[in-house]
Formats: sequence, C-alpha cells, structure tokens
Amino acid sequence: MSGRRARGPLQRVQRRSRHLRDQVEALRAENAAASGGQRQALRRRCMQLQKLVDENMDALHNLKKADEPAPVGNYTQRKEEEEKLLLKLSQQLRKLGHVLDQDNAATNDTVNEGHQKDPQREDEDKEEDESDDDDGESSEEEDSEEADDEDKLLDDPSVKECIAVGNFNAQQEGDLTFKVHNKDGESQEESDEHIEVVDETADGTQIKKRTDPHWSAVRKAITENDTVEVLATMGAVPAGFRLSTLFQLLEEGNQFRASYFLQPELTPSQLAFKDLVWDSEKNTIQPRPTRVSLIVTLCSCKMIPLPAGSIQVLSRHVRLCLFDGNRVLSNIHTVRATWQPKNPQMWTFSPRVTGILPSLLDGDCFVRSNSPSSDIGFLFELGITYIRNSTGERGELSCGWVFQKLFTSDGMPVPSKMYELPLNGGTPYERGVEVDPSISRRAGSSVLQQLITLKKQPVLLVKLRSLSTQSKDILNLLPETLIGSMCYIHLLIFYRQILGDALLKDRINMQSADLICNPILATFPQLMDQPDLMDALRSAWADRERNLKRSEKRDREFLKSLFVLVYHDSVFPLLQSTFLPSYKWAEEESEASRWRVIADFLRKSRENDGALQSLLSSENTHKAFDISELAYDFLGETRKNNPVA
Repeated sequence: MSGRRARGPLQRVQRRSRHLRDQVEALRAENAAASGGQRQALRRRCMQLQKLVDENMDALHNLKKADEPAPVGNYTQRKEEEEKLLLKLSQQLRKLGHVLDQDNAATNDTVNEGHQKDPQREDEDKEEDESDDDDGESSEEEDSEEADDEDKLLDDPSVKECIAVGNFNAQQEGDLTFKVHNKDGESQEESDEHIEVVDETADGTQIKKRTDPHWSAVRKAITENDTVEVLATMGAVPAGFRLSTLFQLLEEGNQFRASYFLQPELTPSQLAFKDLVWDSEKNTIQPRPTRVSLIVTLCSCKMIPLPAGSIQVLSRHVRLCLFDGNRVLSNIHTVRATWQPKNPQMWTFSPRVTGILPSLLDGDCFVRSNSPSSDIGFLFELGITYIRNSTGERGELSCGWVFQKLFTSDGMPVPSKMYELPLNGGTPYERGVEVDPSISRRAGSSVLQQLITLKKQPVLLVKLRSLSTQSKDILNLLPETLIGSMCYIHLLIFYRQILGDALLKDRINMQSADLICNPILATFPQLMDQPDLMDALRSAWADRERNLKRSEKRDREFLKSLFVLVYHDSVFPLLQSTFLPSYKWAEEESEASRWRVIADFLRKSRENDGALQSLLSSENTHKAFDISELAYDFLGETRKNNPVA
C-alpha cells in the first residue's frame, strides 16, 4: 500500500495551473525570440492554452470543500488565490494573442483557427495531467512552492487588477456601475472586465452628458491602453509606460493650448476684461501681478529607460503644466529634449535659446497663474513620440511623470533652487507605479545594492528661479495664466500691447462687438501652436532690431509700429502660403520641408526690403482669401469661462 497521500480536487487544479503557468511563460519566451514564420504555430498554442486555462477555471468553480478526501486549511483563501492566478494567466494569454494577431499579417482568420481543436495537443495535456497525479512529492512542500511561484506571477507588473471597495451606481455618462468584489467567488462575473459600463443610472434616471476634457482623456487612456500593454508584453517598453495623458488633453481641442490662454479673459459679468486693463497715465496696458510668477528651467533627465529596437523614437520631450493633483490649471507647454547616441538614457535641454536655435528646445520657461489652489504645482510628463517598425503605428507614450508643489503646507512658496525629482510610472491619476519595475526586482537586500538601484531610478532635474524686478515687470504684462518659452516673451508683449490698443484705447464704443480689422490680432495666436513660425518671427525681428539706434529702442510706440511691419513682412504671408506644408508634430521630413520654405521666404524678404515683391510675384500662390485672416472677433476668441480656472 502506498504511503503517498491522495491528492484532492483542489490540489489537482493547483497542479494543472502550475504546469499551465510554466507553459505560458515558455510561450512568451518563445514569442520574444520567434521569427515571422513561427507566429502562426505560436498563435495556435496560445489559443489552446487559453482553452485549458478556461477549463481549469471551470473546474475550480465547481469545487466544493466537502469533496476533499482530507481536511484542507484555508480552503476558501486557497481557492481565491487559485482564481487570481488563472485570471492573470488568461489576461497574459489574451495580450500575447493580441500581439501575435498584429504581427501575423499573413492571415485574417487566425483567431478562428485558434479555436479549432488540436487532438494531439489535447492528448499531450491529458498525459501531463495524468502524470501529475502520479507524482510523489510531499504535498506540503508543493503547496509552499506553488504559493511562492504564484506570488511571483501576481507581482508581474504587466498584470493589473482592480477590486472595488464599495458599490457605485452611474451618475453621469461615462461613469461605471460596479459591485463589490466577492471573496467567495460565488457571484463574481466570469467576464475579464469585472465592471459594467452603462448609459443610465440604476433607477433609470437620465444621465447628464459629461464634457469634462479631463474625463475624456482618462477614458481614452482606459480604452486605448491595450496598445501599451501589447508593447509591454512584447518587452518593447517598460511596464510603467502609459499613453501620454497631457498629449491626449492637447488632442481634445484648444482648451489646453497656449493660443487659447493668450486670448483676453472676460470678468464673470462678461462686461469687461479680467486680465487686460488700460493705464491711461502711461498710455499702455496695466501690469497684472499674479500669485505664481516665476521661471522654471528644465536641466536634464537621467536614467530614462530605452524602448526596444522595434520602436523608433521620433521625439523625446517634456510636457509641463500647472496642476492641483486633479485638474490641469494652465496651458500645456512642450520642450523637446536632445540626446547623444553614446548616452541615450540622458536627456538634455538648452538652458537659454538664442540666435537660430529653435524655441522648441528652450528649457527656460516662464510661468504665470492666479489660481488660489493650495495644492497648485508643476506636472512634468516625460514623453516619446514613436513609430512601430512592424506596423507603422504612431503614438505618444509617457515615460514617467512627477508633480512638484509650489507652496508648502503653511502657504509659503517653495524655495527657489535645483530639484532632483524621481519619476513615477503610470498616469498622473495612478499612485505607486514604477517607471521600470524590473529595476527594483533586481535589487538585492544589502544597503549597497539598494543604493546602486536608487541611482538607476529615472529622475528629472529642474531649477525654480525667482524673478528679478525687471523680469517681473515684463511678465506682469502677460495674461494671468500662461506658460511659455522665455526666448519669445518679447514678442508676446508686443501682441498684448497691440491687443490693448485695439480693445481698450482705439475702440470708439466700449459696448461695440464689431469685428476688428487687424491681421496680427487675427493670426498671431496661431504661432503659439506652430513653433517654427514663431522662430521665423523671432529671427526676422532680431535682424531688424540689430540695426536700431539706442533712442529707437527706448521708444515704445516706434518699436510697436516696427513690429507690425516685421510681422507683415515675415510670418503673415507664410500663414497663407500654399508652399508651406501643414504643421505636423515630430515628423522630421515635414519639419525640414517647412523650415526650407520659411528660410527661403525670409531670405527673399530681406533681399527685397519686405514681402511685397514676393506677394505680387506670379511664382507664389496663396490660399483662397478668408475674412478670418484680417478680422479679429474678440467675443468669439475671448475666454468667457476658463475651464481650468
């Protein structure tokens, strides 16, 4: 008579799960090294494993404690842990199957084929299960080993789980109705989603449509995050990468663009301008001090993880804005990083852009806000624009983010100094996610190893600078809420002064809402969204300013009139030229083509002492005339209700 203790139903399920887990891990490893011709076979194996996992899950759900041949301690907990393991195996297989579907472009019915039975494979799996039942290892040792192995799998950063802590009924469109997680697993839905999206509340109340752009961006991150999970499963990006939240907000419309925040804001009564007031004594607009007024300098980013070779990086950049932990409180400003092939994990920025350097590289950023929020601070999001070599798919990923408050708990401004800010993974609405969890997993227990690991963590170095009296006076002429590059701040001041003249000084009737004929006011905000055109204006103005006399440089009215001439001779014709390709972010060919057109036009304008000859030349063509090129509709452009204030 054998001395081995007979295995019960639960232990047999656990043994099958253990072998399934080993097969899933082996399949993922084979996929990482597989060539294109092997994808079809791997897809079939993936579907067969999914079928076996589902069968084992069904067997687990049918188990009862009374069926065990001997008492089993913590039966409910073991059953629950086994369910978690099988759910995570199922999720891993779905993600892997999605990867194989994308990479296997040679067939369109791969999924259907995967559902077909493979008798030989099923026989092999049955033989494995039968041989498992004859295994002679100690059951207590097996339980311990299985728990350790399962813990490793449950710690896998590519596998995520959400458990509700309370019931919730939908209130508005986009809200999720969900029920509390059932530990006994008796009433839990077998769907892998675990949450139900509904369009009405539980009592049938009509749902109010949500238009919050923040919610739209978060919802988009949820629905489209499969792309990132696929890349993470392939090992193309670290598990902490996500779709860029700030990029999605920019794509929602113009609510978070600098062109929107450059426009004047109306008071709550909508009868006057909130941040544009006339100073009759000085015959110009009044300075407007704000609660937040400073300069932040992006210095460098260190130890930023590299994507795999299957991902081509088109741009490395930092997007920053003012944030209160929940809402974006300003425009989203972007600074592009530079890097060296010998050290691609280090990103650097230009501390001060002068001459022909693009403003997109300017690490010196002015920041203004009058938000009363006690939690206001900077949200920095590091990002890459990429293209996937195998599919040509473009996208933007967040490589980490950090939030730096601007005021202490007692309401005092934080010190002006250099800050070394460790980056978080996930989105700004997630907590406790590492950019690259594999770094921590490789860390040893010794103090030295932990210090070495700490130095490998990604960080952002920024410097907060207080303003000199002169700089503060300049910034106070800008809108109350705006982030931008220091290298073109003088151009923004000209625009604001011209805006003040048109809206406050020259308008005969303050109650009139007629269109104002002014090409600069009608088109200048477009330059904020096309930085190469802002550079063109900056270059043209520098050329003209270089030849001015000292007395002319001190004459504000003369400088303003000269700026109008420079604008008409440089960027205004370019905005309407058919030769200038549309602005496209992070497309090297498009960027180079645009700059060739811009440089050629500026050269001809200098040689011909203005743009008139080019405008009248039969060689140049322009877009069909539209009244919006000349007419400034300030009621249509002003910010009546700032969505982020």
